[in-house]
Amino acid sequence: MSGTSRRVDVVYFDEPGVQNTEETLRHAYRRAQELGVEDIVVASTIGETGLKACQVFKGFNVVVVRHHTGFRKPGIQEMKKELEEEILKTGGKILTASHAFSGVERSIRNKLGTAGMLTIIAETLRLFGEGVKVCVEITVMAADAGLIPVNRDVVAIAGTSRGADTALLIKPSHSNDFFNLTIREVIVKPRVK
Repeated sequence: MSGTSRRVDVVYFDEPGVQNTEETLRHAYRRAQELGVEDIVVASTIGETGLKACQVFKGFNVVVVRHHTGFRKPGIQEMKKELEEEILKTGGKILTASHAFSGVERSIRNKLGTAGMLTIIAETLRLFGEGVKVCVEITVMAADAGLIPVNRDVVAIAGTSRGADTALLIKPSHSNDFFNLTIREVIVKPRVK
């Protein structure tokens, strides 16, 4: 008895980085349209990628996940205020929360030099690239915040350092049900880390 299969286009970039942002968003949009996906989760530190995603995905539920306040410097939010305002004007939502794969565990690692289970999960996902790890992480964060449903697929978009170079189709889950999350498809990703 044979199962069904389907052929889908996957884009692999030769190099990671911000130069892939427009193409990543274009392919993510195409796949979301093909599948009828309504929810988009995108990582954006200063706001540029988040705003671009909001402009491309007009009419979608776009959740822009940024670093928590104090990520780099105590009390400082890295997202530019003017970009934050533009994201909100386009109808995008902004999520500011502790990272699902670090949070307090990062403080323990920095203080005691030990790696916990969340670090191991994050490093395992990084075997596929930084963007894959971030896509999974922001999806969990958005689900925990109630900004995306967990009963239908979402497109998650992230990058390596800045911009976007990775897009995945993900069946979300909450953090307390993490191992029910499924990476259904790779839409785009870099071939190298």
